[in-house]
Amino acid sequence: MDLSKIVEKIGLVLIEKQQKLATAESCTGGLVAEIITSFPDASKFFERGFVTYSNLSKTEMLGVSEQTIQKYGAVSEETAKEMAEGAVLHSQAQISLSITGIAGPSGGTEQKPVGTVCFAWSLPNHDIITVTKKFSGDRSRVRLQAAKFSLEKLLNFITKNEL
Repeated sequence: MDLSKIVEKIGLVLIEKQQKLATAESCTGGLVAEIITSFPDASKFFERGFVTYSNLSKTEMLGVSEQTIQKYGAVSEETAKEMAEGAVLHSQAQISLSITGIAGPSGGTEQKPVGTVCFAWSLPNHDIITVTKKFSGDRSRVRLQAAKFSLEKLLNFITKNEL
């Protein structure tokens, strides 16, 4: 599905349910927020976006535990989960999505190769959902695939679950 259609559908659902979205992005560097804000009525459902590229920004802006980053790494479902929690806690949003990963071309390891991206979605009255995906391609392709995946899954969660 086209990204603009995905965002339009997300917007319609969130506006109808009077819910707001916050994003917490690392490897995508605000790409999800950019995609969302290209939608004309984004201000009706998009509360704010956090771009937390460094580990320090993750702890300062979102409250991610330094111990979590040390134990699991910045690219982990545990960190993504705390980013999603922090995005809701430090905003007026009820829903959030977070993305942290290795877009490349460097930075990968054997355990976490380039293209590894961890996601989390925080929905009202639900546990936080986390997923790790491996994308292929160059840096911009990994970032775009991660942004699209995060929005597709968000749309799926908000249309399948009661908000």
